[in-house]
Amino acid sequence: MKKIILILLMGVGVWNLPAAAQKKLTEATLSYDIVINTDNAAPKAADMLDGATSVIYLKGNSSRSEMISSLGTTATIVDGKSGNVTILKDYGQQKYMITLNPDNWKQSNRKYEGVTFTYENEYKTIAGYNCQKAIGKLTDGSTFTVYFTRDLIPVNREFQYLNKNLPGLAMQYEATQGKTKVTYTISNINFGLVPAAKFDLPRSGYRVMTYEESISGGGGN
Repeated sequence: MKKIILILLMGVGVWNLPAAAQKKLTEATLSYDIVINTDNAAPKAADMLDGATSVIYLKGNSSRSEMISSLGTTATIVDGKSGNVTILKDYGQQKYMITLNPDNWKQSNRKYEGVTFTYENEYKTIAGYNCQKAIGKLTDGSTFTVYFTRDLIPVNREFQYLNKNLPGLAMQYEATQGKTKVTYTISNINFGLVPAAKFDLPRSGYRVMTYEESISGGGGN
């Protein structure tokens, strides 16, 4: 009888342990495929982003997020030490470098402050990971769907401001811009070393602007 009780107690202890596969995500390259739905029959500028990719380089508390499309490339570099952010816009002859301090970065993402999540008992596999469905709710009342895995826990939360409060990595999620819905889905995760040079800033070739200058209409927005 004592042996049976001991075995049962051991079983309870095992089930209460965190998943063995759970891993802190400190260094990796994440590749997301992008699908855009504007609900318009006639093609518009936003439709040109359909089929674009987003590549995110993580190294400690620093990150570099690149959106690559037929229009050009936008890279967002977060300095993990200072909290400063640099946005590089490269659209052919138009090249802008926009500098943001931590307060600017928070202001630019104020739409996503206070996001809350409701977790649902619905799962699917994405890129080999078991992902749970969650519904995010913004303070303006709008909602979006996200599938995330608890097996990968990002150390750096700033690279996806929308999903920073999730208890894991967002593997598929929606974002809206006006009436345009953008869906990001992870296609590949590479755990190899990320070169430190990925976070170096260009010394020339870009028009340097402050965040205030960019939102006043001079940053190609």
